[in-house]
Amino acid sequence: MKSITINGSKRETVGKKATKALRDAGQVPCVVYGGDEPIHFNAPELAFNKLVYTPDVHTVVVELEGTKVMCILQDIQFHPVTDRILHADFYQIFDDKEVMMEIPVRVVGNSRGVKNGGVLRIVNRKLRVKAIPANLPDFIEIDITEMRIGDIKTVASVMTDDYKILHEESRTILQVRTSRTAVADEEADDEEGEEGAEGDVPATETDDVAAVKE
Repeated sequence: MKSITINGSKRETVGKKATKALRDAGQVPCVVYGGDEPIHFNAPELAFNKLVYTPDVHTVVVELEGTKVMCILQDIQFHPVTDRILHADFYQIFDDKEVMMEIPVRVVGNSRGVKNGGVLRIVNRKLRVKAIPANLPDFIEIDITEMRIGDIKTVASVMTDDYKILHEESRTILQVRTSRTAVADEEADDEEGEEGAEGDVPATETDDVAAVKE
């Protein structure tokens, strides 16, 4: 997994008055949990842009006066009106200990079912996984090229030995649903004859989900 570095300064004072002064100066109060004791620090708000305002996930190297701490972002608080970052919590990670993260799903390919008028519905855009840091993926890729109308992809279809997916294997990740404009899969008709299989007849079920383009 890709990593970004946030340079900060340790905080000696953690009271409300000191915290407000930091925010007024464009700094974000932060804390790192998971080690021997919490580490309180602050960092410039701009340092969080590549970590927060992106669909990608990263591990984080918090660099404090020459000391580096490997972390993941655990929680972040925003101002309800201005959306400025108010506070960030990190969790320290170690090379030999498994950690849990929400990993985004990335869809590749052009579905046969969508070409025939079906609608791609992504049910779970992120999956929670558990692995040692070296095995954490940047994303979970799903190729939808061969998916027809009615096909689904479940957690079982993306299982791997590199990391554990912490959802039931039957959980649906995405599916190609029917729509008013759906037509029969011509290749399926050629393979199975004029009557075709029950799952490959022209779809007529109404679907109000908008097509998702990834």
